[in-house]
Amino acid sequence: DVVETQEHYKSRWRSIWIMYLTMFLSSVGFSIVIMSVWPYLQKVDPTADASFLGWIIASYSIGQMVASPLFGLWSNYRPRREPLVVSTAISVAANCLYAYVHVPHSHNKYYMLTARALVGFGAGNVAVVRSYIAGATSLAERTSAMANTSACQAVGFILGPVFQTCFTLIGEEGVTWKLIDLQLNMYTAPVLFGALLGLINIVLIFAIFREHRVDDMGRQCKSINFEGEESGVLDQGTEGNIDQVAVVAINFLFFVILFVFAVFETIATPLTMDMYSWTRKEAVFYNGIILSVVGIESVIVFLVVKTLSKKTGERAILHGGLLIVLVGFFILLPWGRKLPNIQWQEIKNNSIPRTTSTEMLMPFWSLEAMQLPSNHTVEPVGCPITQSWCLNTPMIYLAQYITSDILIGLGYPVCNVMSYTLYSKILGPKPQGVYMGWLTASGSGARILGPVFVSQIYTHLGPRWAFSLICGVVVVSLLLLEIVYKRLIAFSVRYGRMQE
Repeated sequence: DVVETQEHYKSRWRSIWIMYLTMFLSSVGFSIVIMSVWPYLQKVDPTADASFLGWIIASYSIGQMVASPLFGLWSNYRPRREPLVVSTAISVAANCLYAYVHVPHSHNKYYMLTARALVGFGAGNVAVVRSYIAGATSLAERTSAMANTSACQAVGFILGPVFQTCFTLIGEEGVTWKLIDLQLNMYTAPVLFGALLGLINIVLIFAIFREHRVDDMGRQCKSINFEGEESGVLDQGTEGNIDQVAVVAINFLFFVILFVFAVFETIATPLTMDMYSWTRKEAVFYNGIILSVVGIESVIVFLVVKTLSKKTGERAILHGGLLIVLVGFFILLPWGRKLPNIQWQEIKNNSIPRTTSTEMLMPFWSLEAMQLPSNHTVEPVGCPITQSWCLNTPMIYLAQYITSDILIGLGYPVCNVMSYTLYSKILGPKPQGVYMGWLTASGSGARILGPVFVSQIYTHLGPRWAFSLICGVVVVSLLLLEIVYKRLIAFSVRYGRMQE
């Protein structure tokens, strides 16, 4: 056995902290422009409509879904610095492209679509980040490290819109640097700031990041990712096969977790406008506050779950998290007798757009609701008559909605962290890049399909059907978890090298 030296320990954790930073910047890259995409799109290309905005926002998740397995495969066979630097460089270039989409004389919307897809493609490095952290931590360290990673991701989603808000002080016109055709305004400054952060990240990866790998007991061992000479012993614990049933089960559970959260985010604005007769401005403002509070709640949960998992184990916490999510959506079902106020005027701009949305902080419908003008001087409020279910479906009381938000904001981060932690432990000493890539891709797919699902079901059948189906999906997930519960154990425990 090779005991880890103090120098190796410090270097290993410095590298893990660089991975935390990379995860944070990846999240900021998505959320820093989410509130300004629609007005910027209207400014650079007036031919773009709301449905095209849906594609632009969805392109991030599509790019990430494609890239994650590719970068994961790359990291399995080469030093991880390579895919990390290349992916970050792609994001930097994509942000610069976004800042210049006003320059072409036509088809500007397609340049913006390409820029956001490439930012998402660069964000595929989260698979590399998580696979590195899984390989560079012992079983005892893994849950805490994964929770920190998810917390950094959540903080990035929260702070992105804050950065965007600060840059609005520059104004819509801003400053033009004619020599390089650069317009520095409230739309371009955030992405250029993101590009600067990306360059700093690349420098830190070269300067501080080092390849490290330890076995489940924390002993330093060799890896294919090392460059040149390396110390440590060959890990003898790689013998044995991965439990593929457990791998598929976690992928499915993770898909469901991201799917229901995407539904929760997407439905917030239209639901509150229909149920509480909120105006577009009120819906955006109040839901923005609620989602910010949920984000802060999630960060706290990420920190608490690290301690709790040591006492109860990851499987029990995942089970509890899914139950909390189920209760959250169950509470959201219409239970009373009072009907929502009906908006009798049939207004095209107030009908719910059937477009594709994606993660995280600001739902696409919030953006559209904030920007689309009304054909009337007084904005009609209430549940539109174009949705026939408004005439016979009871309203969801505000207390139900707030309680549901709190519960889902509690259950989602628990499930998120436990999924990643269990997944990495099941894979054990095997190369995790591709597997982490597929897990990330399943999450990206869920964030694309979730809003499409809810836009169709909610519009045509109403909240009772939409939330009942979500409850059904979560129940299926709980049944699956019960079936595979005993198989969701660490690789080393499965082969008797360690006790659970």
